[in-house]
Amino acid sequence: MTNQKQHVPWFLWPFWAIWRLVVIIIGLTGRLAGAVLGLALLIVGIILALTVVGAFVGIPLGLLGLLLMVRSIF
Repeated sequence: MTNQKQHVPWFLWPFWAIWRLVVIIIGLTGRLAGAVLGLALLIVGIILALTVVGAFVGIPLGLLGLLLMVRSIF
């Protein structure tokens, strides 16, 4: 991704500002959804890992949830 300053004509500025606001809101919503989903996967993974049979599925599921939560933060 490159950070380039682009000149926006004055008559298009309101549309550009609204577009930037929508992009920021969608980005934050996506991060929040990823964090919630990661937390849910982590909890289910821990619960499954407590059983001997479910440990084969629970440990990778918990790690996936943890990684998803970390990715949502950064």
